Amino acid sequence: MTYHLTGVLKKQFAIPQETIDEVCALRDRKGGGLGELFTQKKIVSEAQLLEALSVMHGVPFVKRLPPVNPENDITGLFQIQFLKKHGVVPLGKAMEGWAALDPGLSSLDPDDYFIAANHPASFQVMDDMARMLGLNDYKMVIATKEAIVSFINMAYDFQRDSAEQLVQDMEEDSESILSKIEETRDILDDASDAPIIKLVNHIISQAVKARASDIHIEPCQDRLQVRRRVDGILYELLSPPKWIQPALISRIKVMAKLNIAEKRLPQDGRMEIKIGDTNIDVRVSTIPTSFGERVVLRLLVKSSSLFGLPELGLDPGRLDQFEGLIKSPNGIILVTGPTGSGKTTTLYAVLSSINNKDINIITIEDPVEYQISGIGQIQVNPKIDLTFAKGLRSIVRQDPDVILVGEIRDRETAEIAVQSALTGHLVFSTLHTNDSAGAITRLVDIGIEPFLISSSILAVVAQRLVRVLCERCKTAHSPDPSLLSILGITESQAANHTICQASPNGCERCFHTGYKGRVGIFEIMFLTPSLKKIILKNFDSNLIKAEALKNKMITLRESGIQKILSGATTLEEVIRVT
Repeated sequence: MTYHLTGVLKKQFAIPQETIDEVCALRDRKGGGLGELFTQKKIVSEAQLLEALSVMHGVPFVKRLPPVNPENDITGLFQIQFLKKHGVVPLGKAMEGWAALDPGLSSLDPDDYFIAANHPASFQVMDDMARMLGLNDYKMVIATKEAIVSFINMAYDFQRDSAEQLVQDMEEDSESILSKIEETRDILDDASDAPIIKLVNHIISQAVKARASDIHIEPCQDRLQVRRRVDGILYELLSPPKWIQPALISRIKVMAKLNIAEKRLPQDGRMEIKIGDTNIDVRVSTIPTSFGERVVLRLLVKSSSLFGLPELGLDPGRLDQFEGLIKSPNGIILVTGPTGSGKTTTLYAVLSSINNKDINIITIEDPVEYQISGIGQIQVNPKIDLTFAKGLRSIVRQDPDVILVGEIRDRETAEIAVQSALTGHLVFSTLHTNDSAGAITRLVDIGIEPFLISSSILAVVAQRLVRVLCERCKTAHSPDPSLLSILGITESQAANHTICQASPNGCERCFHTGYKGRVGIFEIMFLTPSLKKIILKNFDSNLIKAEALKNKMITLRESGIQKILSGATTLEEVIRVT
């Protein structure tokens, strides 16, 4: 087999004989599969290796597996862990349209039953599978591990109980569930088949799958409402009966290590959960309301990679300006916007881009959302009186080059940040204001002297997030002229660009919303000499903005218009956020 595999790889992908000899020698020394060594050394990709195995064994290699057939229910016969461990999954009988997916499925018989494997040598597992499925014969295809795992996940998602089904089952068996709750009092029974536990796990896993940032559990007078926020918009997930409320909220409080007996005071906690290979940090907040405790879970996917500066949404010209700005030796750069507008994401992207061994970067945050290698990150802790101001005062003694202050909330923090900027440090921070000019007014309102503002602040960046249209299902359209006039888009601009709208029903890729992901729109106000003069005389935000516009500042709305004309988002989205 060794000879055959190396011969096929050499012929198919022109791999030099010296490279093949090196891998064979390594296999002789360390053992292991020859194919695995070729992929580990990145000599060939997994797909190329499978193509070679396909030629050797005469088994079709399929680059894309067909969609899951809901009628082919395999969940009752095989454990999901078993299928993933062996890299094997039954695809079901050949369906119309399969042949178009891949040349490997070109000659199909309607009676053919297909099983996909990650390696042709898995025939023993497939034979056992065929017996359990009651098959006399089956056809084999090989596919990448990613394709097989994706198919398995989809198959089990199709067949797994929906949240509504779980609630319905609970309603049918409500008396025994309530008696069990009364016996254990605090839902500490962690058995995976406990209905409340299954419901909580399902709510969280479905929210993560839909890329939700928050889950809201809201008690009403006669029912409970569960919603999730996806791309900044809340969507209803389910509406279980009122009697589930105490058990559901108690289960979440147990997971977050909160006091389940205390229902009169707000509480904050956190928990770490794992779904597949994804680690999620969940911040839990409860507040008492007229109809019971209201709970919000903020989901932070820790394994998701940080954004780079080019991915934030700045156009090339302003990206160059911004990159030059963040390399300044000292001064303050403020990022402003409402809660959830992506300020922290922008600052993390900035820190990642300037982070190197030559500079010392220290941050103080509430909370530390992402761990960045090589950066000292401090978590604010009000319980021990570690505030932004106290932490910042200590940071200055740590010989930093760059300081990130999570948020300027009070005069003391603002004063230390200004003094740090004036003594040779580059300081990044955030403020809650509507636009860039409003940040100056806010700082004066906090108690910072205008002459200190004009001499320490380099620029103010205001930002918002707009939803990005799903590339698969977005459609071109001619917008209402009244909407164009609201945004200030001329008829000639509209005629020269393709303006798109979201599909009413969306598609599977965007969870039928018409949008997938978000992108930033930015307003960068550089403190030019003329602006500094105005700030020293008058800190009215309207006058400051008027002067910034004279200096050719691109406003949030103009930045949004650029996104509309490029087909990235819709008019309604830009109007909504600006």
